[in-house]
Amino acid sequence: MLKVGLTGNIAAGKSTVAQTWREMGATVVDADQLARMVVEPGTPAHSAIAAEWGAWVLEEGGALDRAALRKIVFADPEARARLEGIVHPAVAALRDDHYREAERRGESVVVADIPLLFETGMVEDFDVVVLVDAPEEVRLARMVTDRGMDADEARRMISAQMPAELKRARADMVIENTGSLANLECRAREVWADLSSRAARV
Repeated sequence: MLKVGLTGNIAAGKSTVAQTWREMGATVVDADQLARMVVEPGTPAHSAIAAEWGAWVLEEGGALDRAALRKIVFADPEARARLEGIVHPAVAALRDDHYREAERRGESVVVADIPLLFETGMVEDFDVVVLVDAPEEVRLARMVTDRGMDADEARRMISAQMPAELKRARADMVIENTGSLANLECRAREVWADLSSRAARV
């Protein structure tokens, strides 16, 4: 089974590529979705986060206040590292469960959608790493215009991630997202065909 790591800096278009692949029948394991699951109330990670930062990072019903937590960790690299130390091991264990299920189903390719693949040192976990990229000024505009984010917060989130040029140097394949949505989807389909062909040769 070919293990593909799909990544891209914030607002680069990675989610569109992942959705296109799903529509083509791909098994895509979404790290953000897993991260939400492992911090639900009652989980060990949820308890550890509450113990680390206190009740003010929790909503009234006990769920994590993700916006409040995001403001803390993107302003403080040490806090971000502590959060990652809590969440990432739990996510990895759940991801491995999905891999085993895909293998039992006889899948030839499984995709892990991981925004911080490079930052967390996971390159060697995959047979192929695919990076979705767009210029920084384009990503900033998307965050402000499409997501309604404050420009300063958007810049902090961008600066907290590894620069795209470093990721491009280490990726096996790069999907450029500098054109239209249709162009991005077309390129995503081309890359999926290539990955499927590689898997058939493994």
